[in-house]
Amino acid sequence: MIKVAVSGAGGRMGREVVKMVLGDEELQLVAAIDPGAQGMDAGRLVGAEPCGVIIADDLSSALLESGADVMVDFTVPQAAVQNTKIAIESGVRPVVGTTGFTRDEIDMLDKLAKERGIGGIIAPNFSIGAILMMKFAAQAAKYFPHVEIIEYHGDQKLDAPSGTAVKTAEWISAVREEFRQGNPNEEEKIEGARGGLYDGFRIHSVRLPGIFAQQEVIFGAFGQTLKIRHDSYDRAGYMPGVKTAVKKVMELKGIVYGFEQFID
Repeated sequence: MIKVAVSGAGGRMGREVVKMVLGDEELQLVAAIDPGAQGMDAGRLVGAEPCGVIIADDLSSALLESGADVMVDFTVPQAAVQNTKIAIESGVRPVVGTTGFTRDEIDMLDKLAKERGIGGIIAPNFSIGAILMMKFAAQAAKYFPHVEIIEYHGDQKLDAPSGTAVKTAEWISAVREEFRQGNPNEEEKIEGARGGLYDGFRIHSVRLPGIFAQQEVIFGAFGQTLKIRHDSYDRAGYMPGVKTAVKKVMELKGIVYGFEQFID
């Protein structure tokens, strides 16, 4: 039985994680942390029977008192790095779906985890479909080097571009020789109209109410285009990946960046 703590339990993704843990016979919910829902029973929070886990407001003490093996974090970029650091220092393995980590922050956390002899997973996306989209895009970039990424999220998302878009760009850059595509004399009449520049190609972030999470990668060549797109409609679609990560992290040493490491 793997003992799980959920950081950000009151959030939309956090509530899905709580439901997933409560429904898996190999997992045990031992702590739930969210200052906005402090004092509530975690089971009642997600519309289930009371489970006896009362939501706490302090991560460090909750991890210490619960004896958690794994912390799952779906919070906000400003808190996730510190939450992950607290978990590692407490000997708890982090599984983090919050985006916005820099390479330096990941390297710092990796060093800390190795010093403690534990593993962790930081993944911009736990959706198997999204990871396949990224893999297919990287494969296509070998043959279609002219590419742009458009990602769509709700208007309350805090980071832009999304972690998935950045991860996709990293994969594409690994197989695409860097060059500045488009007209060299191009002029933006409105700043940012052409999106963000990454290794010579563009990433566009759309933020509108009513959108959940979509991304398309568009490749152009003479006389043809190729579009690779993934659409997410429900947060429950991420839970098979999160469940796999919670179980896999028990075998790791150091921080693994990207859930694709566990997909053949």
